[in-house]
Amino acid sequence: MKKFLIFCGAVILLFICWWGLSGKFGLFIDLQTDKQVESFTAVRGKEILVDRGEGLKPFEIRGINMGVGIPGHFATDYAIDKETYLRWFREIQDMGANCIRVYTIQNDSFYNAVWEYNHDNPDPLYFLHGLWVNDYVQNSHRDAYDSEFADAMIEDSRTLVDIIHGNKKFSLGVDLGKGTYNKDVSSWCLGYILGVEWEDTTVEFTNKMQDDRNSYQGKYMYTTSDASPFEAMLAMTGDRIIEYETVRYKQQRLVAFSNWPTTDPLEWDELVKYYFRKFAKVDVEHIKTTEEFLSGQFASYHIYPYYPDYLGFLDIMGRDAGQKEEFMEENGIYNSYRAYLKLINEHHSMPVVIAEYGVPSSRGRAQDERGLGRAQGGMSESEQGEALVSCYEDIMAAGCAGSIAFTWQDEWFKRTWNTMAYTDLTKTAFWSDYQTNEQYFGILSFDPGEKESVCYVDGDISEWTEDDKVMEKGDVSLWSKYDEKYVYFRVHKENYDPGNDVLYIPIDTTPKSGSMSWEEKDGVFDRAADFLMIIDGRENSRILVQERYEALRAMYSQRAYLQDAYLNEPAKDTDHFVEIRMMMQVPNDPHDEVENTGWDIGETFNTGNLTYGNGNPKSPDFNSLADYIIQGDEIEIRIPWLLLNFYNPSEMVIHDDYYEHYGIERLNIDRMYAGAGSLGNKTDRITMGTIELKGWGRNPTSHERLKQGYYDLQKIWIQKKQAETG
Repeated sequence: MKKFLIFCGAVILLFICWWGLSGKFGLFIDLQTDKQVESFTAVRGKEILVDRGEGLKPFEIRGINMGVGIPGHFATDYAIDKETYLRWFREIQDMGANCIRVYTIQNDSFYNAVWEYNHDNPDPLYFLHGLWVNDYVQNSHRDAYDSEFADAMIEDSRTLVDIIHGNKKFSLGVDLGKGTYNKDVSSWCLGYILGVEWEDTTVEFTNKMQDDRNSYQGKYMYTTSDASPFEAMLAMTGDRIIEYETVRYKQQRLVAFSNWPTTDPLEWDELVKYYFRKFAKVDVEHIKTTEEFLSGQFASYHIYPYYPDYLGFLDIMGRDAGQKEEFMEENGIYNSYRAYLKLINEHHSMPVVIAEYGVPSSRGRAQDERGLGRAQGGMSESEQGEALVSCYEDIMAAGCAGSIAFTWQDEWFKRTWNTMAYTDLTKTAFWSDYQTNEQYFGILSFDPGEKESVCYVDGDISEWTEDDKVMEKGDVSLWSKYDEKYVYFRVHKENYDPGNDVLYIPIDTTPKSGSMSWEEKDGVFDRAADFLMIIDGRENSRILVQERYEALRAMYSQRAYLQDAYLNEPAKDTDHFVEIRMMMQVPNDPHDEVENTGWDIGETFNTGNLTYGNGNPKSPDFNSLADYIIQGDEIEIRIPWLLLNFYNPSEMVIHDDYYEHYGIERLNIDRMYAGAGSLGNKTDRITMGTIELKGWGRNPTSHERLKQGYYDLQKIWIQKKQAETG
């Protein structure tokens, strides 16, 4: 008995040692020594090959990225259930896609859904799996050889492999999913895309701090003599994930390393390097594979048509990838996006997959594409669809092996640099912020309301009731209601003539400031207004903000106006109302630098301009950007919460006085005031009634709706699929 116990103890000790060594040093015991290594994927030149039951054949990756956010939940909640995934998989495959991509380890519901959807499906939906590096690690003055960077990537990669093979019980809780992973979905995993959009500072810091670690020689991956230390770290990470899966599961699949233009491998002239901070490179051509790796490597890039800015200047920088005429559209506009894609593709000897491309259908925007107008926001859903198709065509015309559109669903929790200072980042999942473009890349929309929205700006006033009425004076009356995306107004004006009648709608939100008059007119309001909406026909309608309450001035005055907002603050009751402008991170034309016209001045645009149109998705005239519509004597209007300086509408929190706090602080309110009328003489004041505000807390309502981009991609992808299957 004693000998038996000693034997058992020795076995347990050996197992513990093996487990520790395998986790720390990548040493494995081959428990399947007689089994041959298998792979259903391969690379041949610039092509990706996949065995779908008839041997290895060319396979165009035609996919859609999928996040983990849904209304009322942040990404790290992993709140999407299996039934939702199954429904989405069917819709994605029905649009002609053959692949989805996820960025990081998911909750077990995702893998369970993949297995259930595919296991008896002769036409399965494949997936590419990402390996995440969190933003904190990348921006914490660590080089990539830090244990929290490289070691974490290697450890997470092994966890990922075990999960793919249905062999893990796992929970980290931060940035990664959790659950019991007992479904082997490896048959449908095409490969891994390791890493994220690398920070140029992290890449360059690594190369400087670890300049003697520019070489790696592994069994499956190795570096050339031209490799940088950062590239050597990537080769090591890739080699380790291949080794782990090969030894433990006798399988291999495609491997790629994430990249984007900020760290692209191309040579740029000094103008780009200096003005656009292009100082770091990651070149996977410096990472090679051995004969032991059966599947192969591809190059993965996130490339959008509007970023970075220098893409718009390829034609004047001599980087047009050949004859300039090749990239001229029929309208004579130079397609710098296609030119850049071709430059990237021609740089590589391996297949190139554009793992992210797209544009958001948001009201707010942050970048413009010079020339063809595929912008980061400010595009309708119809325009988004057209842009997705044109980007896809550019990608394939450049010779790439595949593309993955960004993204499947809108995600309310997302943030964007030019609005994040204005909003409560701890609560963004609880409302839909139409001013934040990052929330609207999806081709699946989440509209407010369980089945339909409380109001559609379409000229049909049947959803309005007497309970919504705010004020009535003479021949003008005003109604208001709200949901998780908009504040709605309805104005009735007897015998309204939109060609001659100008209507004014003052709005009072904050008790800290506001004006009862407006310098442009003699008329006044019966209480201090913070915003003034002007309905002046179809082309000149807009909303203004009292200068004291101008968020752009408070946060970006130095960059937008070249002055310190807090050295000369506006009076609390100033009657000066200004445009509501939004910051844009788009520099001027490089030619202007010669003329010394101010390279460092930020560009803004007037986001207070109101767009006329029909905002009902069921209408054949639907315009998702429509702010108002006129139908006879009726005007319907919808205003995004952020346009009225709401910091968190789910709890009815607005911006406090900027000049009392030197920035944005919270101010809770339970009502606001609005009125409507004409501005004549000072004795004819516009009456402002009360709008009660209760919010909805952490329980927003929403319903799904496919956008036009879904159907536009479906039209060309289904044709592709039919051609492939004969």
